[in-house]
Amino acid sequence: MYFYKKKVVTDKKKLCGLTAAEIFELIEPWGYSLSHAVAITNSLYKVKASGIAGISKIPKALKEKLSLEFEMGVDKPVRCEKSADGAIKYLFQSDSGLEFETVYIPDGKRNTVCVSAQSGCRMGCSFCATASYGFRGNLSAGEILSQVIGIPEAGRITHVVFMGMGEPLDNYDNVLKSCEIINSEWGKAISRRNVTVSTVGLLIGIEKFLNNSQCNLTLSLHSPFPEERKQFVPVEKFYPSGEIIRLMKEYPRVKKRRFSLAYVMIDGVNDSDEHLQALRELITGSEIRINLLPYHPTEKGGYKSSSPEKMNYFKHNLMISGISASVRKSRGSDISAACGLLASSLKR
Repeated sequence: MYFYKKKVVTDKKKLCGLTAAEIFELIEPWGYSLSHAVAITNSLYKVKASGIAGISKIPKALKEKLSLEFEMGVDKPVRCEKSADGAIKYLFQSDSGLEFETVYIPDGKRNTVCVSAQSGCRMGCSFCATASYGFRGNLSAGEILSQVIGIPEAGRITHVVFMGMGEPLDNYDNVLKSCEIINSEWGKAISRRNVTVSTVGLLIGIEKFLNNSQCNLTLSLHSPFPEERKQFVPVEKFYPSGEIIRLMKEYPRVKKRRFSLAYVMIDGVNDSDEHLQALRELITGSEIRINLLPYHPTEKGGYKSSSPEKMNYFKHNLMISGISASVRKSRGSDISAACGLLASSLKR
């Protein structure tokens, strides 16, 4: 485990989390152009300039004006842990004291950062450690983006997944704004097809997200049977997964945009042949993918993951039915960085 220098909190406003248009609104009254605003966002989100003085392609006078009221505002992690498999978990802390975790997952040419949208979560899913941590607060766009550009590996990142702490669509505005900055040429410039937002099924947020973003969408399903899903994913009572899947099936497809179901497999709970057949019936004839994930036991205990053989059995039978399916490899479980384990170390 590695600890970074203690965070210094200032009274200055932060540029991190602002769009090029918002920065232009700030500097236009001073006589500066949109191109100057874009130069600022390029240095902020791509180049990782150490401070306002290090921003390139803007006049010295503009740097001086900005420095009076603003700072770059990219938060750095306060702690990191490295897994035996190469995954790295970072702990961040907001100015107000909120704690949230981020996981960097290197895998050949693909380098993914799994970001949090909230400190804790209020969805109450029984198989997730983050739910036990409780809900502490929403993260700002700047706090979300700091997880992408504030870690040492920022320049290597190829993919961003909103699958960390919290329900992204419960913090819709900040998540959508973060996606815009991550995707934009004046921002981080990561392709929309390499950014995925995962949800347990907030239907209103899903509809807005589909209409206002072209990033990928993943629904955390857990069970194809509504009554069973309610026991593990309480939001099923208010937003039935069948209705959400119907929307995903019928929504006009954008080229290379992926819709997926995340299916965490638990031994003796949701891995029977009846579950497999229901999954088939649920998405046959659509282009929705299924990602099969191992379950990681939490402190509550009582469950264990389906065997690798059972997971591959599910994958094989889905694929021969014409459904795109994959088994996702577990990463970072030894440091509580794997799916469903974030925040478990914070409680201790």
